[in-house]
Amino acid sequence: MKRKKKYLWLSVLSVCAALGVWELVTDILQLMPSYMLPSPAAVVEAFIYKLTGGVNPDGATLWQHISTSLKIALGGYTAGVVIGVPLGIAMAWYKKVDLFVKPLFDLLRPVPPLAWIPLLILWFGIGYSAKVAVIFLSAMIACVVNSYAGIKQTRQVHIWVAQTFGASDLEILFRVAIPTAWPMIFTGLKTSLGSAWMALVAAELLASTSGLGYMIQMARQMGRADIIIVGMFVIGVIGSLMSGILDLLGKKFVHRGGSK
Repeated sequence: MKRKKKYLWLSVLSVCAALGVWELVTDILQLMPSYMLPSPAAVVEAFIYKLTGGVNPDGATLWQHISTSLKIALGGYTAGVVIGVPLGIAMAWYKKVDLFVKPLFDLLRPVPPLAWIPLLILWFGIGYSAKVAVIFLSAMIACVVNSYAGIKQTRQVHIWVAQTFGASDLEILFRVAIPTAWPMIFTGLKTSLGSAWMALVAAELLASTSGLGYMIQMARQMGRADIIIVGMFVIGVIGSLMSGILDLLGKKFVHRGGSK
């Protein structure tokens, strides 16, 4: 408990120190003009304005942008998990699936998801489908890689023991391999969530009509550094909250290298 309190105080101290330096550079010493780096008070004012119904300069409130971004992110992330995890498990467990899918996957994996944006815009336009497809690609790759690695780490001696007791191939997969691989699979879920959130913001910066990335882009065009920082802050907070939720789920379902 003492160690946790110590770490908590250190975290609070780091945030306070950053805010103090920010205030010193802007309001006190005025080392940078407000249009380049607004003061903390100006950013808080802009945050309250957008949160309580302000629509300038991007035509929507902060809640509307958050809702749009979450809808896209969760849609693409869910699709990536639903397809990526089973695909990674099947590739690792079944040799024929691995031989059939892995060459194509290894060819596409090095391509950044953002490189698909021009092609996806041609296919789907700049609406919901194109951005969901970008998120899907970002999330699926991490899920496949970690699920594949987790199944491959299953100890052969555990498989032999299960076979000795007469377990079928599917029983070994679901009762031995997947529980053993669950920590790696869960790591893939966390990694893919971070990748999906970053890809979403980048996709909205390039081609969108709403969302947090679009809000930042419009604020840049209007020279509103305060709105840009508000958008960055909200993106960081939401990303941290989603990561924290996955951490709580991990503590509940992952226990000492396997599932409870």
